[in-house]
Amino acid sequence: MLIREDVIDYFKEYKRVPYNILERELKIPLNSKFIISIIGPRRAGKTYFLFSLYNRLENAIYLNLEDTRLSDITFKELREVVRIFIEMYGKEPKYLLLDEIQNIDGWEKVVREFHDLEKYRIFISGSSSKLLSKEIATQLRGRALSFLLLPFSFREFLRFRQFSIERYLSKDEEAKIKNLLLKYMEYGGFPDVIKNEEKIRILREYSDLILFRDFIERHKIRNIELARMIHNFMLQNYAKEISIRSLYGKLKTITKAGKDTVYDYVSKLEDTMFFFFLRKYSLKVHLRESWPKKIYLCDTGLTKIVRYSQDYGRLMENTVLLEFMRKRNENPLLDVFYLKFPDYEVDFVIKEGMDVKQLMQVTYSSARDEIEKREIKALIKASDILNCDNMLIITWDYEDEFIVEGKKIKAMPLWKWLLK
Repeated sequence: MLIREDVIDYFKEYKRVPYNILERELKIPLNSKFIISIIGPRRAGKTYFLFSLYNRLENAIYLNLEDTRLSDITFKELREVVRIFIEMYGKEPKYLLLDEIQNIDGWEKVVREFHDLEKYRIFISGSSSKLLSKEIATQLRGRALSFLLLPFSFREFLRFRQFSIERYLSKDEEAKIKNLLLKYMEYGGFPDVIKNEEKIRILREYSDLILFRDFIERHKIRNIELARMIHNFMLQNYAKEISIRSLYGKLKTITKAGKDTVYDYVSKLEDTMFFFFLRKYSLKVHLRESWPKKIYLCDTGLTKIVRYSQDYGRLMENTVLLEFMRKRNENPLLDVFYLKFPDYEVDFVIKEGMDVKQLMQVTYSSARDEIEKREIKALIKASDILNCDNMLIITWDYEDEFIVEGKKIKAMPLWKWLLK
């Protein structure tokens, strides 16, 4: 129910609240005729991203629909909120920024109506548990463009730490960057984790939030024990290949669950956007979409609470995958796979449209002789099969170009690749 005095109080308060927010790298069109939706995992910074837009735009309304003064309005009353703004400020808004829009039942009806009026530029965001990209595609029927907002990239992390990268770096500064990269991979890029000392406690809270609110409550999961096991298994086995059959084989010895239930739970866990499943490269569509797949996390810090050993190679690999996902916001044709041979594996096959653009391995090595021969052999074999000579090995601290079987392979440290 709309209470006029509450709406007026809300507009007055948000008109004068000073926010000092780190500008994110995500670039979105500000004057698109499409509705712009910002999707991503919880706590990645979607609310702050919308509010930073509000601070930059002239003649905009920002509605935080989790604010108690607005949380009980209906979709029909949203129009009246806009009219109160016009009455207060004597002008009609050009931009509507609707944060946590899923809190209004029937939100898609009024958003479609606002869009069809062609008077406003509309931006929406919401919890990943209730506003997924596939739901937006269904509810807004071709009216929306979706952009993914993940936790801080390494570049954003450095800016938050006030480390300038817009200049030549000395050897001492390179050493400091590598130290910061270790910390970034260790604890991840969630804004609140970076800002606070209680990092492990916050990460554990996030893990429980994913499990109970975004997975169990949203999907009305009945077998909570099975849900917890699958959730923990995914966290522990990030950057590894899994199949539903092998997962089922592990789980059936300790809990009662059918194979179809395991598959259903894994699919629903992906909806949280805390987990991503990378497909295996194949020219055949049904093989690309089938299992096995490789598990990656939206943030490497989540591994901290279940990690039994320090595996920098896997942390590096997960970090690289997330960077490619950020790049897809700028290049929708970009697609990433892994490639598996009986004896070898290529970590990433980078495809753009019809063409394979790059083959990539990721390894925690600091010298040429530390790079395993099978990783190089896999690149050469994939290069011959896929007709791609652009081969890159991401290392920890080794940079060079070398020739193998007449083919050039480039090696580059992770920190340099991330800052390019």
